[in-house]
Order: sequence, then structure tokens, then C-alpha cells
Amino acid sequence: MNRTWAWRPLPPVAGETFGGFARRLFVLVLPGIWVAAILAWELAGTGHAQPLQLLAAAPAIACAGTGRRECVVLGGLCALIALIPFGAAGQDAAPATRLGTCAAVLAVVAASYLTAGRRARLLRELARTRDVAEAAQRLVLRPLPERIGGIRVAAGHLSAGEGALIGGDLYDAVPTRHGLRVVIGDVRGHGLAAVGTVSAMLGCFREAAHDEPELSGVLRRLDRALARHLAGRSGAAEAEDADAAEEFVTVLLLQVAHGGEYTALNCGHPWPYRFGSGTAEPVAQDEPLPPLGLFPLPDQLHPLSGRLNGREGLLLYTDGAEDARDARGAFFPLRAELLMCLSGAAPPAPRVLVAAVRDRIARHADGRLTDDVALLALAHAAWGGHRSHPV
Repeated sequence: MNRTWAWRPLPPVAGETFGGFARRLFVLVLPGIWVAAILAWELAGTGHAQPLQLLAAAPAIACAGTGRRECVVLGGLCALIALIPFGAAGQDAAPATRLGTCAAVLAVVAASYLTAGRRARLLRELARTRDVAEAAQRLVLRPLPERIGGIRVAAGHLSAGEGALIGGDLYDAVPTRHGLRVVIGDVRGHGLAAVGTVSAMLGCFREAAHDEPELSGVLRRLDRALARHLAGRSGAAEAEDADAAEEFVTVLLLQVAHGGEYTALNCGHPWPYRFGSGTAEPVAQDEPLPPLGLFPLPDQLHPLSGRLNGREGLLLYTDGAEDARDARGAFFPLRAELLMCLSGAAPPAPRVLVAAVRDRIARHADGRLTDDVALLALAHAAWGGHRSHPV
């Protein structure tokens, strides 16, 4: 339910790579073209030494487009050129004019050199900050192994925040003595507050998944953890907007036993799709419980039960997948696209299926998504082919 989406683009195609190279080459040769044009103008004898004053722009262009070394080299060259009389107009120019032009070029070189140095330091600091942020975010939403026990697992996400790896969506899968336990959820809100809630929920789940013998116990632990987290939020956040008191989290808990039997508890989250070779249907049509944080959990919880055979799997997702719109405002047809991904001769492995659906969502929205997207697929070890490329 994060509504500040920014899409991470797909890898550039060959044409885009060539275009980037062409732009860099143009910036590299532009200062030389500038100097050559000014000299040609001066040699034409119509400028009365005035065109040489434009040489000061060449080192500034070199610093902005290439680097400090090119700036100094080209600036020194332009300063020498400014002292040399060219043509009849240059012979007529006063020495003070040429010296003034030379001084102006050197002043621009010094200013551009210092500016480029500061810019380089800021870029290095930004790169280090991004590395630290990525490491911290990966600790919160850690990558999943491809196989956990007898279950093949894969997950993927698209973050709504610009430059962020995670947002308001959460997921994890933990092997326990009770079977594989999985959580997927969606935090209302966005920004650092949503990331903090995601961290609190995942931390609680990773502990409760091992401690609680029943899935209902895990859900109650999550509910208490969310209440404590929201109560501990600073008063400034509550004063920021009145909706802070209505923050909630949709959560789907899933437990899969070694034989394929599964149970699920759903609090306001979309039901997962149960897919097979060429089939995909929601596991239930029942209304889920309210999201965590809005109302107390009922005294009695009744998990959904089912069983997966070796030719079936489950696709868990957040509502951002179905809420993604194209330029015409049409929603992403998740079930139809999932069926297309499953229509091949050999069923795709979960990681291939997740990658294919994620890429289809990104192409459908074309960078204008309004919500985070999280996908998690799991299937029995016997499921899936070995396709190495998305469908």
C-alpha cells in the first residue's frame, strides 16, 4: 500500500548502451571542436581578436564532461593559444587584450578544477552511502535460497521508493521443525516509517516461526509486535498526519509440510494462486480476516488447509502486482499473465516464473507503478523444468 512508487528499469538493450557511449564520446571531443571553431573564426580575420575570449569556455566544458586532468591540459593549451597572435586581426590586437584573455582562461581553469574536485568527492560519498544503504536493506529483506528442504522457493520485488531496494512490502521463508513457514505482507504507508514496520514484522516472524507450534501463535505474535512497534513510534510521526493512528499491515502466513500439506492464515492479504501446468486459481474465495493493527484478532482462528502434489505450486503476491496500470489505466492481468508463463511445454522453475511475472509487471507499468510489488513462488522439489530464461 505504499503509494510513492519508482520503478527499477530493466537492463539496457544494445541500442541504449551504444547511445550512452556516443554521448560520452561527444562530450569528450566537444571541447576540441569548440577550440578549433574559435581558431577558425580568428584566422578568418573578422573577429579583431574577440573570438579568443570564448576560449575560456573550453576548460569548463572539459571539466563538466570528462574530468579534472582534461580540464587542466586543455585549459593550459587554451591559455597559450590566447597569447599567440593569429592572422592579421591577432597582430592588431593589443598585448593587454591577449593577456586578459589568458588570465580569464586560467581563472576558469582554477574554478572548474575546484568544482570538479568537489563534485568527485560528493560522488564518492554518495557511492559509499548507497553501498551502506543496500547492505542494510538486504539484511531486512534478505535473498532466499533456491531450495529449502524439499521445497523450491523464489522471491522477487520491485520497490516503489526511488533508489530504494525495499519499501512497504515484506516476505520471508524459514525452515522449522514444523515445516516451511512463509510470510508475505504489505505495510500501509511509505518511506522510513514503512521500512521500520517491515523490519519489526520480519524480526518477529523469524523468531516466532521457530518458537510457536501452531501457525495461529505466529500470527498472534506478529499482532503483538505490530502493536508494540506502533506504540513506540515517536509522537512527531503521529502529529505529522492523522492517518498514523490507522496504520495497519496485511499479512499472509503459510506453512508447508514435507508431504505437501499446507495451512494458511490471511489478514487482509490477497489469496495466493495455486498453479499447475497450464492452470492457475486462487486457493480460496473466502474473505480474509481484517489487516493487523485495525481490530483485535478473534479468539478462534481457522486456518485454510490444502495439499500440493508434485505438479503444483503457489504464487504469493502483494496487491501492487494487480494494481499496476499501463498508460491507458488498465490494471495488470495477473492471472492471465501467469497462465501465459505456464503455457510452455515444460513448467518453469519458481525462480524463472517469478522473474517472468516481475518483468511483465514492469513492462506493463512502464515505470509508472504506484505501489510496491512482492512475489514469492514455491513448489515441490519435483516441480519445474530447468529453463534458464524467463518465459
